[in-house]
Amino acid sequence: MNLKIFIVGEKIEKFYLEGIKEYEKRLSRYCKIQLHHFKNEESLSKKLSDKHYKVFISTKGKIISSEDLADKINHLGVTGKSDVSLIIGTDSIPHDEILSISPMEMDLGLKTTIIFEQIYRAYRILNNEPYHK
Repeated sequence: MNLKIFIVGEKIEKFYLEGIKEYEKRLSRYCKIQLHHFKNEESLSKKLSDKHYKVFISTKGKIISSEDLADKINHLGVTGKSDVSLIIGTDSIPHDEILSISPMEMDLGLKTTIIFEQIYRAYRILNNEPYHK
């Protein structure tokens, strides 16, 4: 699966980026994942591909559990939607689905780190592997 995480917003704190890099490293054995940071929506619009399944991460979306996310990743893969874009920080671009990790507002860096962690957890669930080392 090819996952692209697109974020729109200001600078992300260094400690969040360090956490994200750790999850990118862990996820490299399961999928191809890339983080793309944009300061504005217009720049993001130019980079989005119509072939990608687009998921907004928003407080307004359907709240899902770690197991539900694992099922969603598995379902997308088996239905041929292996190019998935998760978009954080904007919700005004055409999309296929809206999901939420929490109804609470949070910092862009924290939300992005949580998404990476939850994707990692989902792959551990899909492979019947323990989460904690």
